[in-house]
Amino acid sequence: MISKEVCERVLSKAASTGADYAELFAENTLNHSINMIADRVDSINDTVIAGAAVRVYKGLRSVMATTVDTTEQGLLRCAEKAAEALGQGTAALSITLHERLFGDIHPIRVVPSSVSNAEKVALLKEGYFAAREYDECIRQVSGTLLGVDHRILIASSEGLYAQDRQIRTRMMISAVAEKNGETQTGGCRPGRRMGLEMFETIDPKEVGREAARQAVVMAGAGYCPAGVMPVAIGNGFGGVIFHEACGHSLEATSVAYGRSQFAGKLGQQIANPKVTAIDDGTVPGAWGSINIDDEGTPAQKNVLIKDGILQMYMVDQFNGRRMGVPSTGNARRQSYAYTPTSRMTNTYIANGTDNNDDIIASIEYGLYAREMGGGSVNPTTGEFNFAVNEGYIIRNGKVCEPVRGASLVGKGSDVLMNIDMVGTNMECGQGMCGSSSGSIPTNVGQPLIRVSSITVGGR
Repeated sequence: MISKEVCERVLSKAASTGADYAELFAENTLNHSINMIADRVDSINDTVIAGAAVRVYKGLRSVMATTVDTTEQGLLRCAEKAAEALGQGTAALSITLHERLFGDIHPIRVVPSSVSNAEKVALLKEGYFAAREYDECIRQVSGTLLGVDHRILIASSEGLYAQDRQIRTRMMISAVAEKNGETQTGGCRPGRRMGLEMFETIDPKEVGREAARQAVVMAGAGYCPAGVMPVAIGNGFGGVIFHEACGHSLEATSVAYGRSQFAGKLGQQIANPKVTAIDDGTVPGAWGSINIDDEGTPAQKNVLIKDGILQMYMVDQFNGRRMGVPSTGNARRQSYAYTPTSRMTNTYIANGTDNNDDIIASIEYGLYAREMGGGSVNPTTGEFNFAVNEGYIIRNGKVCEPVRGASLVGKGSDVLMNIDMVGTNMECGQGMCGSSSGSIPTNVGQPLIRVSSITVGGR
């Protein structure tokens, strides 16, 4: 993308006013999407994102400038802007770059851009029409097949010169079902850090059927009663409750400034001893996986909570300065236009030892949240409110009728302590996580768990 020699000159210019660290991040990303609605292909879109960012530190001050002009002259102008914004000083850095090859733990066998649009449309149609034909009460279906080819270059005054290529594929099917004049929506959105070989293990038809099944079930559901009760939360996308209610509070973005419910609690018990929580950017082929983060630090497996004890936080380089700890490989950004900060990759509650049937049987009356939806959280207090996409009443240890309109309301620290049963069927769901450094792909996961007591909001 950009030669080592040019990077050295750009970094030297950026550090010319006294910076103690300078960094160049460049990207060229192709986003390809095919969209279907009303039984036909509605659009095929190709979007290219290309540009660079120059960032400099001086102690705990950080300045970043961006440009779409990645010629040497354009990059030097960008570096000069960053240097000027940092202030007056004398250059103190001698910069010599050495290329580093980190390897690729996510080999791609079928690059999406090498496959014709006709072949990709055929895959999307399989999922779309499987949903359309699932049940007579399906009123509308929409589908998207997404391919991302993300190429990055990172060079820093510490001598790093590295490149990486991240390819991701995702199919998203949504269905709307109508019963008795009321409509409900269902969805299924699997994604992988893979090319089109993803569909060797994921059947597009099953994606469509699952979206339609959820819509049909929820369209026939009554409203959820409200109250404080035990809740069983399903595996896969159920992990969003840890991601949002607890995971964001373990990111240095909040912890470094004391704006986290878990700041200053390393080595303390913050969860039930049955809870072990992990963020692992090295899972082969997983949606949230990376080879290196957006500061050039290799991805790693970080055990955040072990047997209920807080072990570590997720840390980027700059916030690590404030905290006095090294980066954990969690610096991420949506694009060059965003300043990177600590973010999750593949975050999950690890398998426990409780029998899944016993978890349901232990609840006399409560809610089974089979799949969680979106919501909001305050990382400082941990207070959250999440929708339940698919829920069922549990009576006398049996999963009974479906209910809609359910939400879970509480505080992350309370939920962690109240997880008193952890099953054995850990799976992950795929999503896009938004924060100060933009929207990034993340995996959320867990086995079936029981929260002994939580507030359930209903109609």
